[in-house]
Amino acid sequence: MPDLVAPQLVVNSRMIYFGWVPADPDAVEALVPDGLKPMANRQVFMNQYVVDRPEQTSGFGAYSLTYIGPDLEDAYAPDGVTPGRWWTHYFNSSPVVREYAGDRGAPATVGRTTIEVKGRNLVATTESDGVPVIRTTARVGKTGTAVNRGQLRYITKVDGQKVSGIYPFAAEPVDPFEVVSLEFLEPSHSVHALRPADPLEIVWGFYSPRSSFAYPGGESVMD
Repeated sequence: MPDLVAPQLVVNSRMIYFGWVPADPDAVEALVPDGLKPMANRQVFMNQYVVDRPEQTSGFGAYSLTYIGPDLEDAYAPDGVTPGRWWTHYFNSSPVVREYAGDRGAPATVGRTTIEVKGRNLVATTESDGVPVIRTTARVGKTGTAVNRGQLRYITKVDGQKVSGIYPFAAEPVDPFEVVSLEFLEPSHSVHALRPADPLEIVWGFYSPRSSFAYPGGESVMD
């Protein structure tokens, strides 16, 4: 078992999290390591979020992050319905978080995410080493009484072993919510392999201005 590390708590991050059917299913499948199985439609997930103030974390400080990768079959979250997930890219603005996540097997690299909301219009932009690589445009409403909550499962590789992590979360989604466009801006970047099909087919998603979660979560080595 990899060394355990102190867990971290993040509260009230601004988060847009959704999934889609990719333009190149074979390219997505090629990113899934042996022993794991992509979904039949090769769907991709992405989480773009911003932690605005150090007081929102138990020790990370303020930071921004975009992570992305294929959803997995036969590796479900504790609810037995939500797919497990494999990170292929993890663009993070904080050296503290990059070191922490890297030790847990995340492919952490230098990046920055911004989320701007004007009226009902949201634009989230992800940069890799200062170069914009992904831009999401969405229509968003206001939060009500609904809360999304549960646990997600992310699988990484640490010291040659696949590690399953269970990550609890609670988020207050806005209503309505609609992803209008998803642009992959740099064809030469490796993340371009995960670009969406045209026309855009969103399979699930939400935006929450108050999304909280903990990690690394319960970890176990997979057979």
